[in-house]
Amino acid sequence: MRVLQILPALETGGVETGTVDLAKELIRQNHRAVVVSAGGSLVSELISLGVKHYQLPVNKKSPLTILRMSGLLAGIIKKEKIDVVHARSRVPAWIACLACYRTGCSFVTTCHGYYNTHFTSRVMGWGKRVIVVSRAIGRHMIDDFKVPPERVRHIARGVDLEKFTFNPGSLKRTGAFKVGIIGRITPLKGHKYFLKAISKVVRQLPRIRAQIIGEAAPGKIGCKEELLVSIRQLGITNYVEFLGRRSDIPAVLSGLDVLVMATTAQEAFGRVLIEAGAVGIPVIATRVGGVVEIIEDGKNGILVPARDSEAIAGALLKIYRDRQLAESFIKRAREKVERLYDLKEMYNKTIKVYQEAIGSLKILVIKFSAAGDVILIVPSLRSLRAKFPGAYISVIVDMEVKDILKNCPYVDEVLAYDIKGAALVSKDIINIARSLRRESFDMVIDLQNNSKSHLLGFLSASAKRYGYKNKKLGFLLKYGIKDTGRLVDPIKHQERVLNLLGVDIVDKSLKLWPADEDERYIEEFLKSEWVAKGQPLVGLNITASKRWQSKRWPLENFAKLSNELTLKHNLRIVVTGGSEDKEEAERFAALTKSKPIIACGKTSFMQLAALIKRCRVIVTSDSAPMHVAAALKVPFVALFGPTDPKRHVASADKCTVIYKRPKCGPCYKPKCDIMKCMKSIGVEEVAKAVIKWINAK
Repeated sequence: MRVLQILPALETGGVETGTVDLAKELIRQNHRAVVVSAGGSLVSELISLGVKHYQLPVNKKSPLTILRMSGLLAGIIKKEKIDVVHARSRVPAWIACLACYRTGCSFVTTCHGYYNTHFTSRVMGWGKRVIVVSRAIGRHMIDDFKVPPERVRHIARGVDLEKFTFNPGSLKRTGAFKVGIIGRITPLKGHKYFLKAISKVVRQLPRIRAQIIGEAAPGKIGCKEELLVSIRQLGITNYVEFLGRRSDIPAVLSGLDVLVMATTAQEAFGRVLIEAGAVGIPVIATRVGGVVEIIEDGKNGILVPARDSEAIAGALLKIYRDRQLAESFIKRAREKVERLYDLKEMYNKTIKVYQEAIGSLKILVIKFSAAGDVILIVPSLRSLRAKFPGAYISVIVDMEVKDILKNCPYVDEVLAYDIKGAALVSKDIINIARSLRRESFDMVIDLQNNSKSHLLGFLSASAKRYGYKNKKLGFLLKYGIKDTGRLVDPIKHQERVLNLLGVDIVDKSLKLWPADEDERYIEEFLKSEWVAKGQPLVGLNITASKRWQSKRWPLENFAKLSNELTLKHNLRIVVTGGSEDKEEAERFAALTKSKPIIACGKTSFMQLAALIKRCRVIVTSDSAPMHVAAALKVPFVALFGPTDPKRHVASADKCTVIYKRPKCGPCYKPKCDIMKCMKSIGVEEVAKAVIKWINAK
């Protein structure tokens, strides 16, 4: 496995040290480690370990620099054949995200703290896996950044137990009572409240000595000056010393009697707390953020309110006076560190996340057109599942047809939106795209192939997008082919796209999965219509969609067919359709001498499928019921006029196609004043075809 870590710089710090240590562990486990940063004091150590380092200005926030760096990083990813890129900060994350988008490399982030919800921070939640250092940060990313919980991995920071050896010698000391605070000097770390607490304790414990370990950030030296002024004002100059930035933290901790963490911000974790626990130093910490996951008040330390110097002072005196309590804190803290915060366990969990990101595959299939078209993608879904058995396959469909694939075994998730009603450039499309982007799909297979679907695929931020390039926005596809216009059936048309992934459609059969409750509903419905047990049913789909008036067979012909069939055979006619077809169905009923069952508007789509399944044969134009019948192996007679059956009839054994191709056809005009093609289909030939299927075994 080849892993690239990217961070702003490699100066001394928790994130930086963790990067070096993780790279070392990757090499120890025979993986390839690469690090990209703006350089720093830890680079030499990194190189000595055999880690390849690329120095780039990945710490600069300029949009132009970010774009330029993303191109350079993409080149490094290709050169080093990187499998996964791990970003640990926002600017490097933007660079890594764009580079992974170009290359298709897996993208992982680690959230080390709380972020504002500005757009620039959103990238931290876009990783294929989002590592959080505490459960508090995990909740922050889920609630505030809407990261799906299944992509979040909690990996607490670890401590090297060989380096931070257990040495609780502070309980045996007879000299000064040493209290320390470790961290960069900034108002957020609560140094002023720590100093006020020291000034209060001094009155009762003159032997106390306070140590401040850490420095102010470059350009913020004023923070330290403010502390010096405070120390003079509080009159504790002789009790406080500054040790500056130290790299020997284990030795520093071993020299303390108590560690105080006085932070006032929502601390993400608190690495120094587990380091103190490993060494054997009792701790006092403010009750903020992820700190409460480490310190259990009264069990392995003391928690105090933020900005409360009185509480800090009281806790210090309590630990000083009650050595038995301090001993219990030390013992339980060490046990918890060994159980939950072992550095080796942190590394193993992180490497496992890399393997997850590389090994997992999320596929999005786009098909949001009419119901019949959604049924037609079942062979493609079956083939994708066979090719990628472990993949998580989602299908995005229009809200109107959301139930068609509900029980499909080849699909893990159906995403339903009002897509057909949304304009190409609209807030609705942006919201849908935002939702798709959160899913972090590895590839998008566009079986819709129009400008709207190409745009959604592009905005999903998937690096691999497949489809037909012919449409205006076809250039947004990563891998596309041109539609030659050659007359092929709908399954073959889809297969040409799947061939780009090395997928062939071997089984071209359609299938649907009506639920048991759908079938029970139809049985009760037919009972209410006085259908005798075993009595054959013939389904008539007397309409096409409102848009396709040109596909309709004359209503009078359907009436004559109904009379012909019911006069000579003991069967019932069932008229199918939606609620918008009720008026047409009533006109049909008035024209026929039979007593048809009018099911229009009385079934959901899957209940309609259960009803068609109950029929001996159905008669339909080029519309969804034709594909439903094919999927359920129900014989059907398909009436074609303006459209060509070679382009629209999927592979089906039990069908009779009656096609009257006019001189002006095939055509795709929704309306036609003449409709010569459909009118030329005779009632007798349709009846003959229906009777053949009724009599078939």
